[in-house]
Amino acid sequence: MAVLICPVCKKTLLKSDISMKCENGHCFDISRKGTVNLLLSGKARHGDDKRMVDARKSFLDKGYYSPLRDRLTALAVKYAENGCTILDCGCGECYYTADISAALPGCEIIGIDVSKEAVNRGASRHAGICLAVASVFDIPLADHSCDIVFALFSPFSGSEYLRVLRPGGIYITAFPLENHLFELKQAVYDKPYRNTVSPLEVEGFTLIENSECRFKAELTSNADISALFEMTPYCYKTSAADRAKLDRLEKLTVSAEFGIAVYRSITSL
Repeated sequence: MAVLICPVCKKTLLKSDISMKCENGHCFDISRKGTVNLLLSGKARHGDDKRMVDARKSFLDKGYYSPLRDRLTALAVKYAENGCTILDCGCGECYYTADISAALPGCEIIGIDVSKEAVNRGASRHAGICLAVASVFDIPLADHSCDIVFALFSPFSGSEYLRVLRPGGIYITAFPLENHLFELKQAVYDKPYRNTVSPLEVEGFTLIENSECRFKAELTSNADISALFEMTPYCYKTSAADRAKLDRLEKLTVSAEFGIAVYRSITSL
């Protein structure tokens, strides 16, 4: 069983009433939702704000990305063994994490995200997930304590994945392909751009499975179109004039195109 470790001294954290403490006296409060904030001041990185979290939850709860969710859960079931530990790095509000947890009741599921807003929202999706506010660049778990690491649309932190994975552990990632949401960009920008897809080779890992998940999402209300736009990074990089173009749309069909890669660790740090 994996245990959380102190972000200051890396010692094991133990629950004590309404907080978690290590042997050196570092103490972290447990929220009313059961989550713990292990993100040290001065090391905070940008996390999704309430607006983005609300938009993503509204959109995902409509089932628009359920084909991707189902594929990722199927991979978790394929590679998990009973009693194994699965970490979701950048879990957000736990749309994917909760489905994996429900499908694998015999496994320990842990989720971390740099956004306190997202982690607290995720606590309401599935009670069996251990959730902490933390950075993927400083994962609060002991060395070699995880069997599977998911990193879905989150910053890549290969050295930390290798550190927390047991030798031969599994790393699963999902990423947008070239034409993902291109129709949404066409509706907003005069010169829409396509995504750049990075090479699949990852140092310290062997690629063992590579697939694509492509489908059309039929958005049937302006509220859903706006929610999709606001849950993406485009929202904060777009002028008010371009953003206003979406206000006139009531229907939009977008291409949802994702790459999914599964790796096995070949080294550990």
